[in-house]
Amino acid sequence: MIDPRAVIDDAARIGSKVEIGPYCIIGPDVEIGDGTRIGPHVVIQGPTRIGAGNRILPFCSLGADPQDKKYDGTGESRLEIGDGNTLREFCSINRGTAGGGGVTRLGDDNWIMAYVHIAHDCLVGSHTVFANNATLAGHVSVDDYAILGGFTGVHQFCRIGAYSFSAISSVIVKDVPPYVMVAGNTAAPSGLNREGLRRHGFDHDSINALRRAYKTVYRDGLLLRDALQQLQPVCAESAAVARFVEFISASERGIVR
Repeated sequence: MIDPRAVIDDAARIGSKVEIGPYCIIGPDVEIGDGTRIGPHVVIQGPTRIGAGNRILPFCSLGADPQDKKYDGTGESRLEIGDGNTLREFCSINRGTAGGGGVTRLGDDNWIMAYVHIAHDCLVGSHTVFANNATLAGHVSVDDYAILGGFTGVHQFCRIGAYSFSAISSVIVKDVPPYVMVAGNTAAPSGLNREGLRRHGFDHDSINALRRAYKTVYRDGLLLRDALQQLQPVCAESAAVARFVEFISASERGIVR
Protein backbone atom coordinates (compact mmCIF):
# COMPACT_ATOMS: atom_id res chain seq x y z
CA MET A 1 0.00 0.00 0.00
CA ILE A 2 3.02 2.31 0.50
CA ASP A 3 5.43 2.49 -2.43
CA PRO A 4 9.05 1.92 -1.35
CA ARG A 5 10.10 4.98 -3.35
CA ALA A 6 8.06 7.28 -1.07
CA VAL A 7 9.99 9.17 1.65
CA ILE A 8 8.06 9.11 4.93
CA ASP A 9 9.39 10.62 8.15
CA ASP A 10 9.45 8.23 11.09
CA ALA A 11 7.41 10.72 13.11
CA ALA A 12 4.50 10.71 10.63
CA ARG A 13 1.41 8.80 11.74
CA ILE A 14 -0.15 6.71 8.99
CA GLY A 15 -3.51 5.00 9.47
CA SER A 16 -4.61 1.61 8.22
CA LYS A 17 -5.21 0.85 4.54
CA VAL A 18 -3.53 4.09 3.46
CA GLU A 19 -2.10 4.12 -0.06
CA ILE A 20 0.94 6.29 -0.77
CA GLY A 21 2.35 6.43 -4.28
CA PRO A 22 5.95 6.70 -5.48
CA TYR A 23 8.06 9.80 -4.88
CA CYS A 24 5.76 11.23 -2.20
CA ILE A 25 7.38 13.11 0.66
CA ILE A 26 5.60 12.95 4.02
CA GLY A 27 7.15 15.05 6.77
CA PRO A 28 7.03 14.89 10.56
CA ASP A 29 3.92 16.10 12.40
CA VAL A 30 1.75 14.67 9.65
CA GLU A 31 -1.23 12.43 10.44
CA ILE A 32 -3.07 10.57 7.67
CA GLY A 33 -6.37 8.85 8.44
CA ASP A 34 -7.53 5.38 7.50
CA GLY A 35 -8.22 4.56 3.87
CA THR A 36 -6.80 7.75 2.38
CA ARG A 37 -5.25 7.29 -1.06
CA ILE A 38 -2.32 9.50 -2.08
CA GLY A 39 -1.02 9.49 -5.64
CA PRO A 40 2.60 9.92 -6.72
CA HIS A 41 4.68 13.07 -6.24
CA VAL A 42 2.57 14.50 -3.39
CA VAL A 43 4.35 16.58 -0.72
CA ILE A 44 2.77 16.88 2.74
CA GLN A 45 4.42 18.99 5.44
CA GLY A 46 3.31 19.41 9.02
CA PRO A 47 1.75 20.09 11.34
CA THR A 48 -0.99 18.64 9.16
CA ARG A 49 -3.87 16.30 9.97
CA ILE A 50 -5.68 14.55 7.12
CA GLY A 51 -8.77 12.51 7.93
CA ALA A 52 -10.10 9.24 6.56
CA GLY A 53 -11.13 8.26 3.07
CA ASN A 54 -9.57 11.16 1.20
CA ARG A 55 -8.28 10.90 -2.36
CA ILE A 56 -5.25 13.08 -3.16
CA LEU A 57 -4.00 13.04 -6.73
CA PRO A 58 -0.46 13.66 -8.06
CA PHE A 59 1.61 16.78 -7.46
CA CYS A 60 -0.46 18.25 -4.63
CA SER A 61 1.35 20.32 -1.99
CA LEU A 62 -0.31 20.26 1.43
CA GLY A 63 0.78 21.96 4.64
CA ALA A 64 3.58 24.11 3.23
CA ASP A 65 4.56 27.33 5.00
CA PRO A 66 2.00 30.13 4.57
CA GLN A 67 2.73 32.62 1.81
CA ASP A 68 2.71 35.53 4.22
CA LYS A 69 5.72 37.83 4.57
CA LYS A 70 4.92 38.25 8.26
CA TYR A 71 5.29 34.53 8.90
CA ASP A 72 8.57 33.91 10.74
CA GLY A 73 8.18 30.23 11.57
CA THR A 74 6.93 30.85 15.10
CA GLY A 75 3.48 30.51 16.64
CA GLU A 76 0.74 28.04 15.87
CA SER A 77 0.54 27.01 12.22
CA ARG A 78 -1.32 23.91 11.08
CA LEU A 79 -3.52 22.43 8.38
CA GLU A 80 -6.60 20.30 9.05
CA ILE A 81 -8.37 18.31 6.32
CA GLY A 82 -11.49 16.29 7.12
CA ASP A 83 -12.86 13.08 5.62
CA GLY A 84 -13.90 12.03 2.14
CA ASN A 85 -12.38 14.89 0.17
CA THR A 86 -11.06 14.66 -3.38
CA LEU A 87 -8.09 16.87 -4.25
CA ARG A 88 -7.20 16.76 -7.91
CA GLU A 89 -3.79 17.37 -9.50
CA PHE A 90 -1.53 20.27 -8.48
CA CYS A 91 -3.67 21.60 -5.61
CA SER A 92 -1.91 23.59 -2.90
CA ILE A 93 -3.19 24.26 0.61
CA ASN A 94 -1.00 26.23 3.05
CA ARG A 95 -0.96 26.10 6.84
CA GLY A 96 -2.39 28.88 8.99
CA THR A 97 -0.62 31.73 10.75
CA ALA A 98 -0.64 32.74 14.39
CA GLY A 99 -2.09 36.12 13.47
CA GLY A 100 -4.97 34.53 11.58
CA GLY A 101 -6.05 31.91 14.09
CA GLY A 102 -3.27 29.42 13.42
CA VAL A 103 -5.19 26.99 11.21
CA THR A 104 -6.27 26.43 7.63
CA ARG A 105 -9.20 24.02 7.59
CA LEU A 106 -10.99 21.99 4.91
CA GLY A 107 -14.10 20.10 6.01
CA ASP A 108 -15.60 16.89 4.62
CA ASP A 109 -16.69 15.66 1.20
CA ASN A 110 -15.28 18.57 -0.78
CA TRP A 111 -14.54 18.26 -4.51
CA ILE A 112 -11.38 20.29 -5.18
CA MET A 113 -10.37 20.29 -8.84
CA ALA A 114 -6.94 20.74 -10.44
CA TYR A 115 -4.69 23.73 -9.68
CA VAL A 116 -6.86 25.07 -6.86
CA HIS A 117 -4.99 27.14 -4.25
CA ILE A 118 -6.28 27.61 -0.69
CA ALA A 119 -4.14 30.09 1.20
CA HIS A 120 -3.30 30.45 4.89
CA ASP A 121 -6.04 30.77 7.50
CA CYS A 122 -8.86 29.88 5.11
CA LEU A 123 -11.81 28.03 6.60
CA VAL A 124 -13.69 25.89 4.10
CA GLY A 125 -16.79 23.96 5.13
CA SER A 126 -18.12 20.71 3.70
CA HIS A 127 -19.67 19.56 0.40
CA THR A 128 -18.18 22.45 -1.59
CA VAL A 129 -16.98 22.36 -5.20
CA PHE A 130 -13.95 24.34 -6.34
CA ALA A 131 -13.55 24.12 -10.13
CA ASN A 132 -10.15 24.25 -11.84
CA ASN A 133 -7.85 27.13 -10.85
CA ALA A 134 -10.18 28.61 -8.24
CA THR A 135 -8.03 30.56 -5.77
CA LEU A 136 -8.59 31.76 -2.22
CA ALA A 137 -6.39 34.47 -0.76
CA GLY A 138 -5.68 34.38 2.97
CA HIS A 139 -8.34 34.48 5.69
CA VAL A 140 -11.25 33.57 3.38
CA SER A 141 -14.19 31.54 4.70
CA VAL A 142 -16.36 29.37 2.45
CA ASP A 143 -19.55 27.86 3.86
CA ASP A 144 -21.09 24.46 3.08
CA TYR A 145 -22.31 23.59 -0.42
CA ALA A 146 -20.80 26.67 -2.07
CA ILE A 147 -19.58 26.27 -5.65
CA LEU A 148 -16.71 28.30 -7.11
CA GLY A 149 -16.49 28.24 -10.89
CA GLY A 150 -13.21 27.80 -12.73
CA PHE A 151 -10.66 30.61 -12.37
CA THR A 152 -12.66 32.31 -9.61
CA GLY A 153 -10.42 34.50 -7.46
CA VAL A 154 -11.45 35.48 -3.94
CA HIS A 155 -9.88 38.47 -2.17
CA GLN A 156 -8.51 38.05 1.32
CA PHE A 157 -10.93 38.23 4.27
CA CYS A 158 -14.00 37.64 2.08
CA ARG A 159 -16.81 35.32 3.15
CA ILE A 160 -18.63 33.03 0.74
CA GLY A 161 -22.06 31.96 1.94
CA ALA A 162 -23.63 28.51 1.85
CA TYR A 163 -25.24 27.32 -1.40
CA SER A 164 -23.81 30.28 -3.31
CA PHE A 165 -22.41 29.96 -6.83
CA SER A 166 -19.76 31.90 -8.74
CA ALA A 167 -19.51 31.81 -12.53
CA ILE A 168 -16.26 31.18 -14.39
CA SER A 169 -13.54 33.82 -13.94
CA SER A 170 -15.41 35.72 -11.24
CA VAL A 171 -13.30 38.11 -9.16
CA ILE A 172 -14.82 38.34 -5.70
CA VAL A 173 -13.78 41.30 -3.54
CA LYS A 174 -16.78 41.47 -1.20
CA ASP A 175 -18.83 38.95 0.75
CA VAL A 176 -21.22 36.70 -1.20
CA PRO A 177 -24.42 36.03 0.76
CA PRO A 178 -25.83 32.51 0.98
CA TYR A 179 -27.93 31.24 -1.95
CA VAL A 180 -26.73 33.99 -4.33
CA MET A 181 -25.10 33.60 -7.75
CA VAL A 182 -22.36 36.03 -8.78
CA ALA A 183 -20.43 36.63 -11.99
CA GLY A 184 -17.93 39.03 -13.50
CA ASN A 185 -14.84 41.09 -12.73
CA THR A 186 -15.59 42.42 -10.25
CA ALA A 187 -18.31 39.97 -9.26
CA ALA A 188 -21.88 41.25 -9.22
CA PRO A 189 -25.06 39.44 -8.17
CA SER A 190 -26.85 37.56 -10.95
CA GLY A 191 -29.83 36.04 -9.20
CA LEU A 192 -30.74 33.38 -6.70
CA ASN A 193 -29.15 29.92 -7.04
CA ARG A 194 -32.56 28.30 -7.49
CA GLU A 195 -31.34 25.21 -9.32
CA GLY A 196 -28.79 24.54 -6.57
CA LEU A 197 -31.47 24.95 -3.93
CA ARG A 198 -33.79 22.51 -5.67
CA ARG A 199 -31.00 19.96 -6.03
CA HIS A 200 -30.31 20.15 -2.31
CA GLY A 201 -33.91 19.60 -1.28
CA PHE A 202 -35.13 23.10 -0.44
CA ASP A 203 -38.91 23.09 -0.57
CA HIS A 204 -41.08 25.36 -2.71
CA ASP A 205 -42.00 27.68 0.17
CA SER A 206 -38.36 28.20 1.22
CA ILE A 207 -37.27 29.00 -2.33
CA ASN A 208 -40.12 31.47 -2.81
CA ALA A 209 -39.29 33.16 0.50
CA LEU A 210 -35.67 33.51 -0.60
CA ARG A 211 -36.74 34.89 -3.98
CA ARG A 212 -38.72 37.60 -2.23
CA ALA A 213 -35.81 38.31 0.14
CA TYR A 214 -33.41 38.56 -2.80
CA LYS A 215 -35.75 41.03 -4.52
CA THR A 216 -35.96 43.13 -1.36
CA VAL A 217 -32.17 43.39 -1.04
CA TYR A 218 -31.18 43.65 -4.68
CA ARG A 219 -34.06 44.96 -6.78
CA ASP A 220 -36.32 47.20 -4.73
CA GLY A 221 -33.90 50.14 -4.61
CA LEU A 222 -33.72 50.20 -0.83
CA LEU A 223 -30.78 51.11 1.33
CA LEU A 224 -29.31 47.90 2.70
CA ARG A 225 -30.24 48.70 6.30
CA ASP A 226 -33.83 49.40 5.24
CA ALA A 227 -34.00 46.17 3.24
CA LEU A 228 -32.78 44.14 6.21
CA GLN A 229 -35.25 45.87 8.50
CA GLN A 230 -38.06 45.02 6.10
CA LEU A 231 -37.03 41.35 6.15
CA GLN A 232 -37.01 40.99 9.92
CA PRO A 233 -40.62 39.73 10.21
CA VAL A 234 -39.91 37.09 7.54
CA CYS A 235 -36.97 35.65 9.52
CA ALA A 236 -39.33 34.19 12.11
CA GLU A 237 -41.16 32.27 9.37
CA SER A 238 -38.23 31.11 7.22
CA ALA A 239 -34.94 29.71 8.54
CA ALA A 240 -33.38 30.19 5.10
CA VAL A 241 -34.25 33.90 5.03
CA ALA A 242 -33.01 34.24 8.62
CA ARG A 243 -29.64 32.80 7.56
CA PHE A 244 -29.54 35.16 4.57
CA VAL A 245 -30.24 38.21 6.75
CA GLU A 246 -27.86 37.12 9.51
CA PHE A 247 -24.99 36.72 7.05
CA ILE A 248 -25.54 40.15 5.50
CA SER A 249 -25.91 41.83 8.88
CA ALA A 250 -22.58 40.36 10.06
CA SER A 251 -20.65 41.37 6.93
CA GLU A 252 -17.64 43.57 7.62
CA ARG A 253 -16.44 43.95 4.02
CA GLY A 254 -19.87 44.64 2.59
CA ILE A 255 -21.70 42.33 0.19
CA VAL A 256 -21.66 42.06 -3.59
CA ARG A 257 -24.47 44.34 -4.70
